[in-house]
Amino acid sequence: MALRATALAVVLAFSGTGAVQAQSLEQALARAYGANPTLNAQRAEVRAVDEQVPQALSAYRPRISASADIGVERTQQVTPASSQSFLGQTFPVPSQKTTDTQYPRGVGITADQTIFNGFQRRNQLRTAESNVLGARENLRNSEQNVLFDAAQAYMDVLRDYAILDVRRNNVDVLKEELRAARERFQVGEVTRTDTSQAEAAVEGANTAVSEAESTLNTSRATYRQVVGEEIGRPRAAKSIDRLLPKGLPQAINLGQAQHPAILAAFHGVDAANLQIRVFEGQLYPQIGVEAAFQRRYDDSSQISRVTAGSLVARMTIPIYQGGSISSQVRQAKETAGQRRLEADIARDQVRQAVVSAWGQVQAATAQISSAQAQIQASQTALNGVREEAKVGQRTTLDVLNAQQAVLDARVTLIRAQRDRMVAAYALLSATGWLTADRLGLRVARYDPNTHYDQVRDKWFGLRTPDGR
Repeated sequence: MALRATALAVVLAFSGTGAVQAQSLEQALARAYGANPTLNAQRAEVRAVDEQVPQALSAYRPRISASADIGVERTQQVTPASSQSFLGQTFPVPSQKTTDTQYPRGVGITADQTIFNGFQRRNQLRTAESNVLGARENLRNSEQNVLFDAAQAYMDVLRDYAILDVRRNNVDVLKEELRAARERFQVGEVTRTDTSQAEAAVEGANTAVSEAESTLNTSRATYRQVVGEEIGRPRAAKSIDRLLPKGLPQAINLGQAQHPAILAAFHGVDAANLQIRVFEGQLYPQIGVEAAFQRRYDDSSQISRVTAGSLVARMTIPIYQGGSISSQVRQAKETAGQRRLEADIARDQVRQAVVSAWGQVQAATAQISSAQAQIQASQTALNGVREEAKVGQRTTLDVLNAQQAVLDARVTLIRAQRDRMVAAYALLSATGWLTADRLGLRVARYDPNTHYDQVRDKWFGLRTPDGR
């Protein structure tokens, strides 16, 4: 069945003009896209994951370190007293004490370059890139969730404003019924029971107004939390039916092919499979080259300076590591199996969300048609009951019941229109199409590639690209 466009405007004719400038749904979505703290936190997480790539690339580069030392060394020698014979005579030799002070010092530099480590570097780099792609899909999913929450919060406020207007208008109508009942009581056309029924209806309507105001305040607070600013009087929302899939099979296929939750799960599977290879690489021989240069100044009487340099190629062959690497490989394989199951779960969840949202759109569309017909019929009945009450064929209670039927039908229409708009956004989100670009929001787009390109090939530097 084709989807019909509706707008939550039929009941807004009762609204008065407020002092705060009206806001549109598009403005609310743009504000949430740029200022929602949850979304900004997710963007920061993506930027942190970006750093995994330069960390993996660093394994291709040499490790260089320098060292320097300086100290003092004091040596004291004591020769004991002795005697010497010369020409048959013995001469005593007194003890001697000598002190030697040295200042050993030196500098050195060492460079270590890995040549081969069982393809660990390559697989670590590919793992990091898969993690980055997965983080971007999680970000896209968060954007969809935030935009949906903002749309839902906006529609809740719009619904509650409309219901409040209808209930306030109902109070005015019931007060008019009470005034008429009192006038008819004065001339003896009705009894005290009729006026009491009208008074009770007015008080009940006032209570309903208070409840509607409380509900509106709650919705406004939720909007403030999601969007980040107070909301004035909302405008009627525009239909997004032109953006929706034309049929349920198409919606399911779109969701399975491009929903960010599914794509993020697939990238998680890739990263888990690559991690298996990283652990397996520890079982391969390791080949590296180490270059060193050192110069020492020992300040001794025999040697004043020593200069040494070396270049060593080293190969390490792992033989047995106590079973730890084997355990890590088995653990990584189980983790990869878990990620594949999580991907299947994500696909099932997306499919369920698409089918549910599609059904909600269809149900709300039917409810709107029924509510519109109900309003028309209830209004006709109310007009007839009022005329019959004037000639004594109907009681005041009949008029009040008919008025309540009209009120209920209008509230039902308001809620159905809100539900249909929210369901349309839910369907758009379930197919992966709820994006700032597709909605045409007038807001600066956040591009995760910008930060990635800025940090990918950085060899050094402690500051982030934004200067922190």
